[in-house]
Parts: sequence; structure tokens; C-alpha cells
Amino acid sequence: MVKAYKQEHVYKHPWERVSAASWRKFADPENKRILSHILEVDTLNRKLDTETGKLHTTRALTIHAPGPWFLHRIIGQDICHCVESTVVDGKSRSMQLTTKNISLKKFIEVEERIRYDPHPENPSAWTVCSQETSIRIKPLSALASMAEKVEQKCAEKFMQNSVKGREVMERICKYMEAESALI
Repeated sequence: MVKAYKQEHVYKHPWERVSAASWRKFADPENKRILSHILEVDTLNRKLDTETGKLHTTRALTIHAPGPWFLHRIIGQDICHCVESTVVDGKSRSMQLTTKNISLKKFIEVEERIRYDPHPENPSAWTVCSQETSIRIKPLSALASMAEKVEQKCAEKFMQNSVKGREVMERICKYMEAESALI
């Protein structure tokens, strides 16, 4: 079984501000309270492709594993390690993030794709954020019938965290907007 969902959100801020806010999302100490499921973020690699002008970044994320408490008891841990790969194309004004878990893969596979692009109706002032997430619980023989329920609980938690992430992004964008007005 696979639980998948898609969300779209429009930021009433230009792409440059939203993409810059994305980099600051985990760094701002105030956000740690809201995004308390994010324990640590480390940049592993950053490379600018001089031919294409694209910035490629790889980060390691350590998070509180989503899902119900009983899943954590079965697995024996509540921490998950993930890898986030980001490609920023300044020429086409596109930012794509793909995050996958690298631990707990024998129990659960999660892939999240986020894309920031200028909004087609107002490309100079708005940004559309498209998010796709898929969650696949690998059935444990005795718990196969519960896999769908666990996937649903995980999806609900991811959706709650997505709302928190959008709140943080919006706050950072407003802060950056106020900051630029002072210049």
C-alpha cells in the first residue's frame, strides 16, 4: 500500500524571496519551536554548475519519525535520517527539493517533492508551491492489516507538519519583505 497526497499553496511573495526563505527555514532559532520535529540539518554538499547556472545542494536531516507511538515501539526508535536534494535554477526561476528517508527503510519509505515556481497568473509577485508526498509502510507479516492505518496516521502527521512549514515560510517572507523595505 502507498499513501500519497498532493498540496498546492500560493505565497503572495516573489519567487526570489520564497526560495531564499526556504534556505532560512531551518536556520532561524524561532522556527525550531514550530518545527520541533526537525532535530538537525547539515549541508553535505553544495555545487554550482557553471554551465547550466544551477545550484545543487544535498543536506542531511534528522527528524522525529512520524507515525503513531506504537510504530515507534515496534521499530525501536523514533528518529529518522533523511537526505534532501535541492536544485535551484535561477534562470528559469525554479527550485525543486526532494527528500527521502535513508533510515527505517525496511519499515517505511517516504518521499517528498516540493517545487517553487513563479505563479502563472502573477509571476513577478507570487510563487506557487507544489508538494507531493508518498508514504509506504512495508507490511510486517503480523501487522499487514494495520499498514494502511499506519500510512494514514503518517500522512496526517506529514500534512500537519506541512502546515507548520508554510507558516514558517510565510513568516520568513514577511520578515524579508520588511527587511528589504528598510534598504
